[in-house]
Amino acid sequence: MTKAERLRALASALDNQSVMRLRDAATLLGVSEMTVRRDIAASPGRFTYLGGYIVSAADVPNAAGYTIDEEKDHFAQAKAEASAAAAKLLVDSETVFIDCGTTLTTLARQIPAEMHLTVVCYSLNVAEILRRRPNVRMILLGGVYVPSSDSFASDESVETLRRMGINKAFLSAGGVDEARGVTCWNFHEVAIKQAAMASAVERHLVVDASKFGKVKAVRFSQLDEFDSVITEKGQAPRRQ
Repeated sequence: MTKAERLRALASALDNQSVMRLRDAATLLGVSEMTVRRDIAASPGRFTYLGGYIVSAADVPNAAGYTIDEEKDHFAQAKAEASAAAAKLLVDSETVFIDCGTTLTTLARQIPAEMHLTVVCYSLNVAEILRRRPNVRMILLGGVYVPSSDSFASDESVETLRRMGINKAFLSAGGVDEARGVTCWNFHEVAIKQAAMASAVERHLVVDASKFGKVKAVRFSQLDEFDSVITEKGQAPRRQ
């Protein structure tokens, strides 16, 4: 496979999944990881290598960073109202996935004390709330701690999610755009979000309305992959 062919194959793969680990790209292309690195470095207008992941350069339009401490007070009331709408979907004895981020921290707080749930999460702020819920069995996915999002990342967490049966996955996002899809700030979140969505019977995007029309660092899904979008205005079904 020539360099041009490798670049076309890589671009096609990223069109389908938006982000790819370096070793997975090397396997796909049948070359070494070093060769993939060289190909990417020689094509800065097409690809970017960040945090161990390859993404399309077009999917990295934002230079500003994200920290959970800075974000937590933004649109707090709207986030609480969106989470209240999401909490109405919780059903006793189900298994749910709660994503990281300040919006879904609010969802964790709204789990009724008497409700029995198994909750899968990967962020400390959500886990801190869940551990105080007497009837919640919490599964905290581990790995390398990422302070900016107060969450963990590891290949093992992704594999754990792929083996699980999840009734409902509640996902957060930094940007929602009809054309560019659903995006987040942190590359390490992408594989976890996608694995949770793949394992879930229902997938619900929980965001406040300020996220619409925004595009953040990396895309993890398209809008039509969600069963509903939940905002402070309530739940809007997406899939039939």
